[in-house]
Amino acid sequence: MDTQNLFSLKGRTALVTGGSRGIGRMIAEGFLAAGARVYISARKAEACDRAAKELSALGHCVSLPADVSTLDGIQALVAAYAKHEDSLDILVNNAGAAWGAPYDEFPESGWDKVADLNMKTPFFLTQALTPMLKKAATDHLAKVIHVASIDGISVNPWETYSYAASKAGLIHLTKRMALRLAPERIVVSAIAPGPFASDMNKDARDHGDEVAERVPLGRIGTPEDMAGAAIYLASRAGDYVVGSTLVVDGGTAWGR
Repeated sequence: MDTQNLFSLKGRTALVTGGSRGIGRMIAEGFLAAGARVYISARKAEACDRAAKELSALGHCVSLPADVSTLDGIQALVAAYAKHEDSLDILVNNAGAAWGAPYDEFPESGWDKVADLNMKTPFFLTQALTPMLKKAATDHLAKVIHVASIDGISVNPWETYSYAASKAGLIHLTKRMALRLAPERIVVSAIAPGPFASDMNKDARDHGDEVAERVPLGRIGTPEDMAGAAIYLASRAGDYVVGSTLVVDGGTAWGR
């Protein structure tokens, strides 16, 4: 058993959407530390370029700005990535959105924006990149990791209807896609983060000590917690984890 390389990503390529900040950046940083060549994408070009420049201190990191909320944006990202690599070892579908509004006032626009980016985009981006993932799956498996949320597993106190529904849908979609792609040597899994400091989770970002009191482990998540989970799923260590969702939340989902 080669335990020395069990968690290594040396020589592998990774594309992380929403990689300029928050959880996406935590994952990108972890992948770089594990030896991967990393490409990050984000809608805001300036932020994406700046993050890639900073992350380049750790290894090969390239900015590929794109708006993956549309099919045209997805195709543009695939074309931009193809200018650098002819195959893809790891895809992390992390780009997402949230919307909160009272039940009686919740708008269709908020529903559609969140549901499309959180659930439709991971499917169609993976679909578009499947030929490149198959090309990488030779002496090792290719990996697709969806970033879901504990809000797709348990109910929170906030009125984020489309967010919770889309993340629950993504968890189920992970299982369906995993069954289809496993014979192609592409393993699909998911991560369901709990309280991590990010623009998506402003409560944990701005009130970390208060949020920590509600976490059974007594703290919010760190970049190392998220990087460790993603590296596990992306590396040889996670090869037999197919269609499953890894909950990374310090016990929050079960402690509510």
